[in-house]
Amino acid sequence: MLVSVHEVFFELQKVNVWRGEKCVLRDFSLTLRRGESVAILGPNGSGKSTLVQLLTGDLAAEFSHDRVCRLFGEELWSLQDLRHKIGFVSPEQARHFDDNESTIDVVLSALRGANGRTREMRFSRAEKEAAQAAMEMTGVSSLAQREIGSLSSGEKRRLLIARALVHQPGVLVMDEPTTALDFAGSQQLMQALRQAMANGCTVILVTHHPEEIAPEIGRVILLKDGAVLADGEKRKVLHAKSLSALYEIPIEVHWRKGWCHAKAAGFV
Repeated sequence: MLVSVHEVFFELQKVNVWRGEKCVLRDFSLTLRRGESVAILGPNGSGKSTLVQLLTGDLAAEFSHDRVCRLFGEELWSLQDLRHKIGFVSPEQARHFDDNESTIDVVLSALRGANGRTREMRFSRAEKEAAQAAMEMTGVSSLAQREIGSLSSGEKRRLLIARALVHQPGVLVMDEPTTALDFAGSQQLMQALRQAMANGCTVILVTHHPEEIAPEIGRVILLKDGAVLADGEKRKVLHAKSLSALYEIPIEVHWRKGWCHAKAAGFV
């Protein structure tokens, strides 16, 4: 995947986003660029889910002549076209597929904008090869003849990453990727994400946990109460003072091989 490090793909300037009568994001500004993997970190209610929906084109900001919400330079976009540019994975996506869907069909379904049910669809050799390549990259190619209902939670999550990458998008958005995964599943999923970044994909990781921020991610954004608490280079943002302010408890931080380890102060 060839990307321009300087290409802005997501731009917000002083936007307001409402959920019912509540303004979740107010006068909110943010810019994301291809070639720069970013972690968005914050507690529940910080605005992460709303930001993800803006980023994936599923939610629109309040319209005004002096406010900007652009994806790939466009203020209006086709979701179908956008899905070729931004891959998206969340823990809930596996529920969209019948348990008896084959894993290869799950991946191929992304090429038709469908959730499974590809048995009556026809795919070219190139499309099938793209699906196989995506499964190989995420370490699930050996599961190609299995049904999705027979997979573990970790295997399903890596399969969904393969599905998101089958279009070879330049950007992959991961929303709380390790939710409900055991230790082995979490480790395998993180390896799949690191491989995607090594292959040139820009990853936007949305998480509660500093420990999930891989060494390849250089920029971290802290969200609290619908506002940016901090934004910058990872080591300058992830420190005891900022994380204590974010989560409102005393937190200790130490680093090892590019990974941030945070724990409540005073606990072993």
